[in-house]
Amino acid sequence: MRIAQLAPLAESVPPKLYGGTERVVAWLVDELVELGHDVTLFASGDSRTKGKLHPVWPRALRLGREGVDPNAACAVLLEAIARRAKDFDVIHAHIDWLPLPLLSRLGVPFLTTMHGRLDLPGLPDVVREFPRAGFVSISEHQRVPLPKANWITTIQHGLPSHLFRPSFNEGSYLAFLGRLTAEKGPEDAIRIARAAGKPLRIAAKIPRGETGYFKKKLEPHIEGRMVQLVGEVGDAKKQPFLADAAALLFPIDWPEPFGLVMIEAMACGTPVIAYRSGSVPEVIEEGVTGFIVENEVEAVRAVGELGRIDRRAVRARFEARFPAGRMAREYERAYRDLIADSGVKERTYAWVLSHLYERIWRCGLERLNISLCSWP
Repeated sequence: MRIAQLAPLAESVPPKLYGGTERVVAWLVDELVELGHDVTLFASGDSRTKGKLHPVWPRALRLGREGVDPNAACAVLLEAIARRAKDFDVIHAHIDWLPLPLLSRLGVPFLTTMHGRLDLPGLPDVVREFPRAGFVSISEHQRVPLPKANWITTIQHGLPSHLFRPSFNEGSYLAFLGRLTAEKGPEDAIRIARAAGKPLRIAAKIPRGETGYFKKKLEPHIEGRMVQLVGEVGDAKKQPFLADAAALLFPIDWPEPFGLVMIEAMACGTPVIAYRSGSVPEVIEEGVTGFIVENEVEAVRAVGELGRIDRRAVRARFEARFPAGRMAREYERAYRDLIADSGVKERTYAWVLSHLYERIWRCGLERLNISLCSWP
């Protein structure tokens, strides 16, 4: 198949530091190429891919030149796919709702993977405006706020099995990895680690809009000994950061659509202690790959139960459930079904038109015969 992938422009594909969606897009494209497909990635020019890169903007917006209007970059992206749409059998968008008006009019089968939260005001109105647009969810829970969307399937994320080496030794600290925002639970992570008597290492970026939150709520507790901030980490540093941890703390306070960091930890053989929210029960297997808890008290208790978790079993469950190859094959099936369904609709449309033309022609002949018979 000839497949177009539309990636966000905030980060490169894959991202140099933080960026979950862009990582997933990178892995998906590479795996689809390995499956023999002709894949074109529409992304920033500093992206790297096994597919064909169509650079729509010189550099990723977050780490690029300041002051760039992201709407301008998105306009260039949409124009690029509009010009080349007929080159593809299917278009796969990862940029949420923005391209729907355009993709709905190009005449090429398309689908959109939703990577974010869907419980926001206004989204049901968008769904009503595009009833035929097909969507892919990354967890079953993600669908809950938009039950009337045209959900094609649910495809959980996967990552390359070789990307992270597992460690089967007992870790020496607890890890927190993610954005430093209240909904990700860094304050809870600090309190859990302290109550459990374990060091906590935080690998995270500070979003520009969250510096006040960091200064007021987090920085006073990061003293550099029991609670350390190591900053953002790329894949090379992420592997030892997660592999050497006793557990990943994931005390989220929002409807997490998937939680890529959970399977990254599992790939390292590291168990996860997570609050029961969003996709967590779909990803973590209680007592096998970690513990699902309701609050800080249960999380502290779970830290004391980490000796029950077999880190080899954690890695084995990752290999069985979350490799990138599985993800790519599921998308491959979704593409084929979408193209086949589109072909059926086109054939049906052609059949209707041909029969309509035939009826018009026959009707015309009948009227002509009547006219000839009545000729004086």
